[in-house]
Amino acid sequence: MVASLRIYQIAVPTPLYRAFDYLAPVALTPGARVRVPFGRRELVGVVMGEVTQSELPANRLKNITQPLDDSAIFPPSVLSLLQWAADYYHHPLGEVVHTALPVYLRQGRAPVASGVKLWSLTPAGKAVDPQTLKRAPAQKQVLEALATDGEGLDAEQLAKVSQRSAAALKALRAKGWVSSHQRETRPVISGDLQTAPELNPDQKSAVAGILAGLGGFRPFLLHGVTGSGKTEVYLGVIEQVLAQGKQALVLVPEISLTPQLVGRFARRFRAPIALLHSGLNEQERLSAWVRASAGRASIVLGTRSAVFTPLMHPGLIVVDEEHDASYKQQDGFRYSARDVAVMRAAREKIPVILGSATPSLESLKNARQGAYTLIELPERTGTAVMPQVRLLDMRRLKPSEGLSLPLREALAARLEKGEQSILFLNRRGFSPVWMCFDCGWVAPCKRCDAQLTLHNRKQKLLCHHCGAEQEVVKVCPSCQGVNLHPLGEGTERVEGALEKFFPRARIERIDRDSTARRGALEEKLRRVHAGEADILVGTQMLSKGHDFPNVTLVGILNADQGLYGTDFRSGERLFQLIMQVSGRAGRADKPGEVLIQTWHPEHPLFAALQRHDFHGFAEFALNERRETGYPPYTHLALLRAEAPAPGAALEFLRAARALAVQLSPGKDVQLLSPAPAPMERRAGRYRAQLLVQSGQRAPLHEFLAQWVRQLTEAKFARKTRWSLDVDPVDMY
Repeated sequence: MVASLRIYQIAVPTPLYRAFDYLAPVALTPGARVRVPFGRRELVGVVMGEVTQSELPANRLKNITQPLDDSAIFPPSVLSLLQWAADYYHHPLGEVVHTALPVYLRQGRAPVASGVKLWSLTPAGKAVDPQTLKRAPAQKQVLEALATDGEGLDAEQLAKVSQRSAAALKALRAKGWVSSHQRETRPVISGDLQTAPELNPDQKSAVAGILAGLGGFRPFLLHGVTGSGKTEVYLGVIEQVLAQGKQALVLVPEISLTPQLVGRFARRFRAPIALLHSGLNEQERLSAWVRASAGRASIVLGTRSAVFTPLMHPGLIVVDEEHDASYKQQDGFRYSARDVAVMRAAREKIPVILGSATPSLESLKNARQGAYTLIELPERTGTAVMPQVRLLDMRRLKPSEGLSLPLREALAARLEKGEQSILFLNRRGFSPVWMCFDCGWVAPCKRCDAQLTLHNRKQKLLCHHCGAEQEVVKVCPSCQGVNLHPLGEGTERVEGALEKFFPRARIERIDRDSTARRGALEEKLRRVHAGEADILVGTQMLSKGHDFPNVTLVGILNADQGLYGTDFRSGERLFQLIMQVSGRAGRADKPGEVLIQTWHPEHPLFAALQRHDFHGFAEFALNERRETGYPPYTHLALLRAEAPAPGAALEFLRAARALAVQLSPGKDVQLLSPAPAPMERRAGRYRAQLLVQSGQRAPLHEFLAQWVRQLTEAKFARKTRWSLDVDPVDMY
């Protein structure tokens, strides 16, 4: 009887680095889900393939409990991509495969897309005069919004109309004036589509060059200065991809960029769009995934994990802001969505566009060596020119509340002319330090090697690393003094200073705290675009992709933060961040200006920023990396460990290094000594790391495969939480 059964390898979500053999009486399709017994549990697994024989005897093989899919939910190209990712990042295959699935599919639910719930007016509601609802303003606003949209609006759209839209809908439904219905996708914008603007010669050349690569694998690095129209290049290429009946996958680094991109795509293409990001609930995520995999969504727009979404007719992959560190998963399965996107394009035999005003040094080196095709957009579109950059030497200027006099004067001038300004400070909260001015005591986090940040509006001290919070200390625990004060500035403090200096100005703060409520960011951006805000103050959320035509001034506060960081990428990240946020100024017909407050105006990084000289900075940084033996001239892997007791993580890494030496990694692979992490204690756990380095990728991965296999079987490794980070982007 056993002889008639087939043997299949199943990937199940366990921390073991292999697939497991199971028996099935019927043929199964690789890429389909099955339910299998695993120990005392039943798990949902994915069929990886069929084998003729197993390492285990037939009487020890278990039967598959239940097939869950009639056909594959992962096509062969994506299934092979997942296998590659598990091998390259040396992560358990089952966990990799399940990372690529929506949560409901991991639980065994059917891959069915539910509809979007839309609200519309009933015939009775259409007959109602909204002016009769003056005493119920939320109902009036909802009624007016529904009256202007014949196909209906969903709850998210109505929440932007009124914060009390849910209660208003309940009341209107009780009156019989509104009703709901289901639709698979949100309505495509009706009316005339937006006409594509006339492309400049550089944009036309970029589109033509990329279109020549359609139908085969070809990676393009699209390097365009801020405001050069990279998105229009994407749209021009996608237009042809859609005309061929193909799908486009567009990746963005942050959720905050998806609403504005959706708007641009919807105004240009009468095509269904699927959104995939962590801001969706599980049913919304499943529905978008199913529509993409079934080919019912022509454009798939999402953040990092969307790179694994199956497509029925793949035609193009776009990775916008390809340099952004958000593309690297920082825990669990530590993959780079940008690098996976390139490998996926190779398997799908389609082009991939990596776009950025400040490309990563790794991508730039690939372009210089011919692995990528470099396309340059050196000028801004239309009449816009690059902003003038001025350095404000803070050694000679006395700031008030973190703002120097020249910066305050520049802000006042923009307010006088009705123009908008941005103040950038990559530090949220009121103050990063709560300090006793008598003895120097600083409020520490009890669980991290870090200081607590004062959040004045909450009257709390918060840790930005572990999330711990406590009441503001009024009496110094060290000297019993009461002379405690905030030191340094965060966005909350700068917002307060602006309200004091410019009491009539309309100020919008955009950071993680002010945009925590769903829809808050979209509402703030709407006010900015509507001219209802004069000064924006915020963190790096302001630096990515936003187009504010009336912004003519950008002020960079505390520009030296990160200039001398412990991570070898600190300088590169600082340059990218400042250049990106500087690029928000002068993007239309009004000239822009950037004022950078710094205590190190002579630093070559700032000189390159003044010249808008990315290539000059990149040449300097690449030479520095070549001399120091860091990526992109070497390849790294970081073995990370953490434990609740001091010294335990280091002890594990010493044993792991001794095990590695026994494997004789060879002269091409170097292992450094274990060391505490730059922030050793975080969230109550002590962290350490061991760096592995090689000039060649192949010998590094050959060694890592052996080492990880040995570590998973070693008894000493079971006492410590550890992980391997291949191509780490964060050494912290």
